[in-house]
Amino acid sequence: MALPKRFPDRDEVAAVRAEADALEPGAESSERRRLAGRIMARRDLGRLMFCDLVDRSGRIQLMLEPVDLDLGDVVGVEGVPAKTRRGEPSLKVEALELLAKIRRPLPDVYHGLQDVETRYRRRYLDLLVNEDARRLALARSRIVAAIRRYMDSEGFVEVETPILQPRYGGGFAEPFVTHYNALDQDYFLRIADELYLKRLIVGGLEKVYEIGKDFRNEGLSYKHQPEFTQLEWYEAYADYRDTMARMEELVETVALAVCGTTQFTYRSHGVDLKRPWKRVRLAEALEAEGLWTREESELRAGLEARGTDTKADRSWAQLVDHALTAYVEPALIEPTILHDYPIELSPFARTTDDDETLVERFEFFVGGTELGNAFSELNDSDEQDERFRMQQSERAAGDETAEEGDPDYVEALAYGMPPTGGLGLGIDRLAMVLTGSDAIRDVVLFPALRERD
Repeated sequence: MALPKRFPDRDEVAAVRAEADALEPGAESSERRRLAGRIMARRDLGRLMFCDLVDRSGRIQLMLEPVDLDLGDVVGVEGVPAKTRRGEPSLKVEALELLAKIRRPLPDVYHGLQDVETRYRRRYLDLLVNEDARRLALARSRIVAAIRRYMDSEGFVEVETPILQPRYGGGFAEPFVTHYNALDQDYFLRIADELYLKRLIVGGLEKVYEIGKDFRNEGLSYKHQPEFTQLEWYEAYADYRDTMARMEELVETVALAVCGTTQFTYRSHGVDLKRPWKRVRLAEALEAEGLWTREESELRAGLEARGTDTKADRSWAQLVDHALTAYVEPALIEPTILHDYPIELSPFARTTDDDETLVERFEFFVGGTELGNAFSELNDSDEQDERFRMQQSERAAGDETAEEGDPDYVEALAYGMPPTGGLGLGIDRLAMVLTGSDAIRDVVLFPALRERD
């Protein structure tokens, strides 16, 4: 039997359910409605059959004469909104069309899909039988939409920059490598959008942003996925203080727009995203842990005295980063801005006014998780060239994630870039906070997974 190719002019289940709910018990409407969705429950009561129909918007009970249907079948129905004597909003079905036939049995629709591994590998089943999974997926989409509304309303222009790049840059990370057959040249999947977006600032666009995929060929954890989604923006004539304020405003605005509150429970911690956030200088945070020193041997000894393995840390900069990751960041539970970083960790940021060994950079944290990173962007081409050379020295010393350099970007800066504030925000991690999800795999529809044994 050929199944219909379309079912036009349908209403959303949630709207029809609300219409039926407004009726008196035992009453029905005179208006006909068309719904389509999946049969997720069935109860046969002699001459009458009750089914639960589910679409993206919600669930409604169908009342109809007995018909041959299986759990999971996709149907289109037409009928009138009604309310049972017991007060259940329903649709009294007058016509039904089978739109798609299920060929494999669904998992237990009453208890939902419980096996975590199966939920990630077969996300379509997770979405079918777990209402929480559907709500989370839709919440993430609303988060992205709210971010776009905010950025657009503030005069930013959304742009697209290359994902495949002849040089990678904009962060400390190991890239994925691919080969461009038409050019017979190795290319890299971008680790950040930064260097191209700042070229657009040079070009006079002044306020730009991009929401896109970045790729870092690194480990998996509750907060790391090699393929992740990031918001990056760059704003001419602004510095990192302006960017701090804008970040706080963006996060608060998105939280209120999507969730109606700034108060959340994330990884068992109660947090409030209302601005302003706490601000802490990096050196002061490390000093509070007894780990702030410019001497590499002294810092290494301090970490090893705590039982920290520093064999992989080949430089003072790597030791500082290790100290931050191990001892400072996990304690930043309330929303916190950590600022003024050593120049060795930040090749694209301008130095502070009172200390040329520090730069105007900040990272921001919630519940011990870093959400993003921001700078007063370096806009002197000669200094940028020198910073790249400094990074190449780090690379020669064994730091494979250090920047290789980008002469084309340095040339772009030589044409003059206004003072600029820039920021990168991990959308996956923000979604974790706003949905109370403990693992990044819960907010990524199709996360990277190891092969089954």
